[in-house]
Order: sequence, then structure tokens, then C-alpha cells
Amino acid sequence: MRKQISLLVILLIGLTAGTLQAQPTNQYVKIETAQGYCIVKLYNETPVHRENFISLVKKHYFDATTFNRILKGFVIQGGDPDSLYEKGRKLKPEMKWIKPEFAPNLFHKRGVLAMGRDDNKDKESFTTQIYFVDGRKYTDAQLDAIEKRNNVHFTPEQREVYRTVGGTPSLDQNYTVFGEIVKGMDWIDKVTALKVDKNGNPDTPVGMRVTVLTVKEVAKELK
Repeated sequence: MRKQISLLVILLIGLTAGTLQAQPTNQYVKIETAQGYCIVKLYNETPVHRENFISLVKKHYFDATTFNRILKGFVIQGGDPDSLYEKGRKLKPEMKWIKPEFAPNLFHKRGVLAMGRDDNKDKESFTTQIYFVDGRKYTDAQLDAIEKRNNVHFTPEQREVYRTVGGTPSLDQNYTVFGEIVKGMDWIDKVTALKVDKNGNPDTPVGMRVTVLTVKEVAKELK
């Protein structure tokens, strides 16, 4: 009898361990600017983009860049500017293109973090260019038009978010989304309130500091 109980306990422990391994915890980063900060959860569904970003953050790569393009109602773009990727330029070792990681449940709602790119046909991302979505709210008729034009499909849940919270649905399945703000959403409002020129370039550079948070730091920030 005792042997049977012991075997049952071992089996339950094994099943529990397997479940934990099948559901990996997310990693989080903190992004700070003069306007405040936000906490971002990185998606496990986009491992290549996640690990690329974490690697650059640990090297303090983004700390030497700015949010150079601020378009209220659309996006806040940062990292390396488009000009560094133009043909004929010599790219730095960190500057590469990576395959897109699209997932039906990951979409351009307000507050998500995504990776920029040029108009390459394979929709590959620039490893050192990021953007946050500000966006706006959409009606069902507008979403219908985007579905038809871009050959995409919005679920009822996504439509509800785009109607009530907002985002940039025209970018779905075109640019890889790999994280979202889970604390400090008002940071977007503060940054998009800055004075910019007609191209979205801020009058005063918006530098950033990005750090990978430990488990303890995450618990403290999200308590």
C-alpha cells in the first residue's frame, strides 16, 4: 500500500513539473525616460524577438538611443532611426533582420511593443528598432474595411479592444508585436504630449534607459 502511495506521489510531482515547464513565466523590462517609466511584459509566443531584445538591453544598446519619432494617435518609435538601414550603409553587428513571428492572439492594441522594419516583402524586423502603439479607437465599419483591405481577421475580442481601448489595427500581421505595457500606460500620454515637428521628431531628444527586471523586481513593481 505504501509503495502504491509513493508511486502516486512521484507521478503527481512529475505531472506538476511538466505543467510548469509547459507554461514558462514571462520576462519583463523597465523602460525609463524623462517623462516617467513603464513596465513591459515580453511575450513567450515571440521567442526570437524576445531574446534579441533582451540581449540588446543587457548590452545597454538602447540606452544610447532615443524615441526619435512620436506620432500621437499612431506610434512612438525608438532605437535606431530608419536612416541607418538605408542601402549602401554599413550596419553595426547588432543590426540585422529577423523573420516575423506573427500570432493570431497578438495584435496592435494600445500599449503593445513591436519591432520596426522597412518595406521588405518578407516582413522581417529590424533588430534594433522598436515602437509602442498609441493608436485610436475604431468602429466596426472601419475594422471591416481594414479586414477587407489587408486580408486579416479580427476576433470579437480584438474588435472590442479596438472599439474601446484603441490601437493600430492596420499594422496587424505586418509587424511583429512582442510585448505589452502592464504598468505605466500613462507614460504613452506623457510622451505623445511632447512638442514635435511635422515629421514627429521631438524638439528635445527623448533618451531611454531599459533594464531587464529580476523576479523580485517584477513582484515589487506589479504588487
